[in-house]
Amino acid sequence: MPALKASARRVLTAAVLAATLALPMASVAHAEECKPDDQVCLDKEANAKEAKEIEEQQKKTQEAAGQADKDIKAAGDKLKECPPSSSSCMGTLTGGKGAAEEQGVKDMTETISSYEPEPSDNAAQAVTSTCESFPDSLPQGSTDPGQSPFPVDQLCSLLGG
Repeated sequence: MPALKASARRVLTAAVLAATLALPMASVAHAEECKPDDQVCLDKEANAKEAKEIEEQQKKTQEAAGQADKDIKAAGDKLKECPPSSSSCMGTLTGGKGAAEEQGVKDMTETISSYEPEPSDNAAQAVTSTCESFPDSLPQGSTDPGQSPFPVDQLCSLLGG
């Protein structure tokens, strides 16, 4: 009897080992079948890979759709609890009276506080860079003292440059 149990264990162990090794070997063997110049075989492998990716994406999409259905049903159940004319009940569903406004104020305060203050004491630098590059951007002849209705050098002197 003990010899029979040992023999059965060996057979089961061998079967499990063979099954475990068969899966990786099958993919390796399949990959070895395709030669680099065998386009039909390479296309089949590429198609199989794409089909697997599409199947995984479809599964994820179905799971997301199932979750969305559950969320919609839960929201519908909450709405059924409140009569349409009951503002106090609706207020509890939305987080309390004025919750949306409070959240909006918090969001705006956070947005405003995240802005950096404007640079200070850089007017001279801005005027200098403007007076250097601005005349080049004007049409030809507009920088000539006799042609321009308002000479650029006067503009720059008014700006302090």
